[in-house]
Amino acid sequence: MFGRRQFEEKLVVLPTRKPASAERQASTPNSAQANTRKSAHVPAPVETPYEIKSNEYYEIKQELFNALIEIVDVVQITKMNPTAARAEIRDVVNDIVVSKKVAMSLAERQEVIEDICNDVLGYGPLEPLLARDDIADIMVNGNRNIFIEVKGRVRETNIRFRDHAQLVNVCQRIVSQIGRRVDESSPICDARLPDGSRVNVIVPPLAVDGTALTIRKFRKDKLTLDQLIEYGSISAPGAEILMVIGRIRCNVLVSGGTGSGKTTLLNCLTKYIDPDERIVTCEDAAELQLQQPHVVRLETRPPNLEGEGRITMRDLVRNCLRMRPERIIVGEVRGDEAFDLLQAMNTGHDGSMGTLHANSPRDALARLESMILMGGLALPAKTIREMICASIDVIIQTQRLRDGSRRVTHITEILGMEGDVTTTQDLLVYDITGEDSDGMLIGSHRGTGIGRPRFWERAQYYGEERRLAIALDEAGMAKDG
Repeated sequence: MFGRRQFEEKLVVLPTRKPASAERQASTPNSAQANTRKSAHVPAPVETPYEIKSNEYYEIKQELFNALIEIVDVVQITKMNPTAARAEIRDVVNDIVVSKKVAMSLAERQEVIEDICNDVLGYGPLEPLLARDDIADIMVNGNRNIFIEVKGRVRETNIRFRDHAQLVNVCQRIVSQIGRRVDESSPICDARLPDGSRVNVIVPPLAVDGTALTIRKFRKDKLTLDQLIEYGSISAPGAEILMVIGRIRCNVLVSGGTGSGKTTLLNCLTKYIDPDERIVTCEDAAELQLQQPHVVRLETRPPNLEGEGRITMRDLVRNCLRMRPERIIVGEVRGDEAFDLLQAMNTGHDGSMGTLHANSPRDALARLESMILMGGLALPAKTIREMICASIDVIIQTQRLRDGSRRVTHITEILGMEGDVTTTQDLLVYDITGEDSDGMLIGSHRGTGIGRPRFWERAQYYGEERRLAIALDEAGMAKDG
């Protein structure tokens, strides 16, 4: 019945599940651990528990999987409709279980069938994590250690891959979807999932302890500024200021550390771009989720096996200028493309945006200057600073605080030069005032009392000066309060 391979029929009993009380007891920290957390002001993260699977479970699953491969054509089944393919796999595996007399309950059978379906059609043990919308990051450190971030907290799961080969196969399946590869000759790869989630893979020999896979998940429902207000990431007057900035075509840099919410905020800002504007985006891995109808998305390309064919971010930004864009959006500025982006901002492409890694608005200016110098341009520092002042209107600073929350900490505009120094002024800042009993930081956004920012005339040109004035006044009232 099983084709070329004959399996020995034997009675195998899957390991029994823990009672619910035992699971609760295992997931409940002891008093010493609880006291340690309380003293450190770090609340215990809440996560849906996953049952720990024994080696025997994986042996049974592998045996059933091997039998399935002998019977069905995996290449053909992956081309089928996903629902029909899962039904086909379910029927075949059920027949195998009956034929081999594997003793298991109906729930256990359904669980192993679901795992096998995920292995054949999806991303293996990562599927239940990818299905959860409350997970922000999935971090795989080798085939046995999988961590997730939920509500700003990182914790380990008890999910694992069958072996290192399965982990590598899942990584290959992800990167091959966008025509890339990852192996010993090309051990680092940036990719994306179909929903836009960002993926990074690094394999041995660079990853010493086994392949490392990192997935930055995107929510299925796209965040808006109204939701950021609910989460406390920005105040209502601050969000109104950001809406005006996006509407009146200010040139914007979103600055922040890793995982601080830069791309999320950039997506929120693009909502206020007029639908009739032509937007061209440049990214290493296309992850921006713009809603406008006239969007052209460009993506860099790594070199091929011969070391040829590489398309850099700078190549894309330069090409943008020939595509009649009204706005250029760079997913992340990290190299000499900064010079071309500034030139675009200063030559009729108002409203262009980008993100970069920096810890403060002032640091963002310094990093921008250093990235321009990376291109080998022999320009005086003052000339570069004058170019930055003429090109960028606003820097929005985001930060991930130590309690895991993400906040917009500064809305800062660039005023100009005083001698050799770039001058800036804050329109809105975030002040931390304390900490509650659960270790969550307490703070508030306040205006700095600026009534007429430098981009006031631009707001008048677009008829948004009244809206801007009200938002600045309300932010100032928060300061007085």
